[in-house]
Amino acid sequence: MTSPSSLPDGYRITRATLFDLRAVHDLERRIFPRDAYPYADLVLLFIAPRVTNLKIVAPDGSLAAFVSAIRSPLRARGWIITIGVHPAHQRRGLGRALLARAEQRLREPAVRLTVREGNVPALTLYRHTGYTIVERRPGYYRDGEAGLIMEKHIPS
Repeated sequence: MTSPSSLPDGYRITRATLFDLRAVHDLERRIFPRDAYPYADLVLLFIAPRVTNLKIVAPDGSLAAFVSAIRSPLRARGWIITIGVHPAHQRRGLGRALLARAEQRLREPAVRLTVREGNVPALTLYRHTGYTIVERRPGYYRDGEAGLIMEKHIPS
């Protein structure tokens, strides 16, 4: 397993741009078949102010992971909008590293995210990285599954 600041050999974190839109959309559809953001919504994430978009590039140059996060203009906290790791690159610490980098870039005292109640691998990652459940929203997802709002307080 990698530390939050390191990646396996050949992987690198960099800023994602509109040039990555098609690959990000494909990744979203693959890992979130029920909840993938529509193409138009992803475009907005790439052009909206205060949004940080990061990607992990695999050794072969393909998209291994992506995160989009936003700083709140009204509250002293950030929000992880979407984060995902391609199945072929999971279990290598990429999600943990990408989450840590997004938290650093947000520079907020707290960060929140929403996760499906039944997404055990994601819940495990978030708990191990310091997130706790602060709210349960029944019927949050289109298919009726509850969403869990999780929050992490970032040490200053």
